[in-house]
Amino acid sequence: MLYEFDNKKPKIGKDTYVSPTAILIGDVTIGDQCYIGHGAILRGDYGRIEMGTASAIEEGAVVHAPPDDVCRVGNRVTIGHGAIIHSRSIGDSAVIGMGAILSMWAEIGEGSIVAEGSVVKMKQVVPSKVMVGGSPAKIIRAIMEKDMIRWGKGKQLYVDLAKKYLESDMKLIA
Repeated sequence: MLYEFDNKKPKIGKDTYVSPTAILIGDVTIGDQCYIGHGAILRGDYGRIEMGTASAIEEGAVVHAPPDDVCRVGNRVTIGHGAIIHSRSIGDSAVIGMGAILSMWAEIGEGSIVAEGSVVKMKQVVPSKVMVGGSPAKIIRAIMEKDMIRWGKGKQLYVDLAKKYLESDMKLIA
């Protein structure tokens, strides 16, 4: 569901799937070939959300910009099921694991992975191409080639899924 708020309406890119059970409010811009999953909530009410191309926000995730600021989600970003995003930025090709929390004004570097259930603290900066985990999140190791291959496949999976949903004749049956 798309909601206008404070004279601002969500903008959705070409070939992007937004589930009918997702909620997008106000100043939200989604790029091309993205996937916004069932039950996801993107609140651009007192801040702005900008999402690049070929990114996925999986089911049950919540994205909310910091007050009077912007939450930028880069290109080919994966935000896992049930994640809570209140950060300033997530760099291109980053992965945010299921149930992870990115607190206000946190910044995630390009190509980094935040492990499932981790908590990135307020204003914490995660450098590029590292894996972090824990509460609070700490660097576990550098990103390896196998990580990029694995997550590259996962990212393409959601680009393809968005296309399939858009082309399908999915029908409500109950």
